[in-house]
Amino acid sequence: MTEALIQYIQTAATHAPTWGFFLVLLFMTVESSFIPFPSEVVMIPAGFLAARGELSFGSPVLDAFVAVIAGTAGSLAGAYVNYFLFSWLGTPFLEKYGKYFFLPKPKLDRAEEIFRRYGAGATFVCRLLPAIRQLISIPAGISRMPLKSFTLWTGLGAGIWVAILTGIGYYLGATTASMSYAELVHRGKAMASRDLLYILPVLVVGFVAYVMISNRIMRRSEEPAKA
Repeated sequence: MTEALIQYIQTAATHAPTWGFFLVLLFMTVESSFIPFPSEVVMIPAGFLAARGELSFGSPVLDAFVAVIAGTAGSLAGAYVNYFLFSWLGTPFLEKYGKYFFLPKPKLDRAEEIFRRYGAGATFVCRLLPAIRQLISIPAGISRMPLKSFTLWTGLGAGIWVAILTGIGYYLGATTASMSYAELVHRGKAMASRDLLYILPVLVVGFVAYVMISNRIMRRSEEPAKA
């Protein structure tokens, strides 16, 4: 299994100069639409490959910059899908068929309430939060938020999120640039076996804190409606 993983990574890195930026654009478009897809699995590897000079231009800084541009453009494209599609379909369609589009009513209600309370600024802030990041463009479209304002705030929020993820990947790639992929896989496997008891709790605590903070923000948005 380890050798298969090494082969897969090496093959992916070989094709990255040709398809890398296009795939970043494509997958981030999917991620930013109503289809569940994690942006972390796109932008962190993109930053990693950029730091190793294995994307199209062979220049780490330039590759990272273009990856951020491609990721932001994809995020904006996916947000446009939600904005225009559901501004056309409307609320009655979502209430009846939303669950078939991976859009459960409780999440949609939260997104709508956040947008109602914070307006245009919500499209910026929510791009940095889990669970609600993609959904906030739906009430923006239904309410016919001005397209220029939607583009500005969504682009800024998405750009910051994409830059953060790319930066994480870039740091990881830069600090391991001298290692082959085979060495990386073997070292990672050994580290996971040796330090799992220390690493896992830190990851779990960080994830739980992240989710609790985002849920707290979303619950606050519901308070005026309940009052």
